[in-house]
Amino acid sequence: MNWIQRNIVLKGDKTIWLIVLLLSIVSLLAVYSSTGLLAFKKVSGNTEHFLFKHFIVLCGGATIMYVTSNLPYTLYAKLARFFYLLSVPLLIFTLFMGTNLNDANRWITLPIIGMTFQTSDFAKIALILFLARQISKNQETIHEWKGTVIPLVVIVIIVCGLIFPANFSTAALLFFTSMVIMFIGRVSVKHLAKIVGIALICLTLFFAVAHAVGYKGRIETWINRIMTFAGYNDNKSDSKNAKVEFSDEDYQAQQAKIAIATGGFLGKGPGNSEQRNFLPHPYSDFIFAIIIEEYGLVGGAFVLILYLLFFYRALLIVKRTEKAFAAMITVGFAFSMVFQALINMGVAVGVFPVTGQTLPLLSMGGSSIIFTSFAFGVILSVSNSIDNNEKSEDLSAIN
Repeated sequence: MNWIQRNIVLKGDKTIWLIVLLLSIVSLLAVYSSTGLLAFKKVSGNTEHFLFKHFIVLCGGATIMYVTSNLPYTLYAKLARFFYLLSVPLLIFTLFMGTNLNDANRWITLPIIGMTFQTSDFAKIALILFLARQISKNQETIHEWKGTVIPLVVIVIIVCGLIFPANFSTAALLFFTSMVIMFIGRVSVKHLAKIVGIALICLTLFFAVAHAVGYKGRIETWINRIMTFAGYNDNKSDSKNAKVEFSDEDYQAQQAKIAIATGGFLGKGPGNSEQRNFLPHPYSDFIFAIIIEEYGLVGGAFVLILYLLFFYRALLIVKRTEKAFAAMITVGFAFSMVFQALINMGVAVGVFPVTGQTLPLLSMGGSSIIFTSFAFGVILSVSNSIDNNEKSEDLSAIN
């Protein structure tokens, strides 16, 4: 025990470490409860199988977080270009030769172990690091459109463009995160407005051309989700007595609303969810609905507060740092995770159309948790660096 206390020290913001611990506990409870039906289908009713698997992934994520937090954040600036250059061919390979799940090529199946790896998770880390590195290196010319801003936009477009065909919501989230990083990096609002305007025009042209040539792909899914959310794909039946039919998106939204409505203020209690047997992917995309059903409004509010508290602590870290790269990666990773969490929660409660975004560190998954843990570790590394610098300044003042 003494050896552990001397050698395993959690560095960086202790509140963030506590938030990660609490989210992990909630995740274990929610995943164990929501994978019951999956266990009966896949592993002959062994309900502990997915709990143990998820626990191992969380432990792996915690290890990565610990190692990452102990490394100097400046190392990630040196690795940023390599990560980015690696992410591009991985995304290209995934787009054309990736494993197809749910009508989308988003994964690569790793040989031997057979584990699926979502390359967009890695690309998200790579883009945030590389974009922050390039902005911090070009602070003196950051207001130049042709010399500096356009190369930054190209960096963003390459990654988001490769993610877009199979995963529109992730590409949009990453693009918006990039705009936030560029804003923090002092790119002028005029340039940012121009970038967003060009992006909207290109998106409109893409849909128009796709419609003209009869290409569907994932476009039909996106349109159905938006139309369902807007109320145009309502329940369909041929007669008053016919059985009501739902589109996939409408069915998911309806089941999530039922879970939330029946959860009430305090919920049904751990393991008592009924909608887990009807809601598609209750352990990933709609895990927040299961949390509210079992733990009520109180449980849902607790999870929301944890994410918002994490973002607040990240902003305090940004306020304390004097380094542009440190500030941008902290904001980039924190904003990306919290914004994704808000989207997931919004989908569950019916504020947003169905997107397929998971709840960071709560939803069951491998690569998502691993790279989310890496992002947490980088933020903690920045916090640790600030703490060390402040201690050094205090010692210098005393001497």
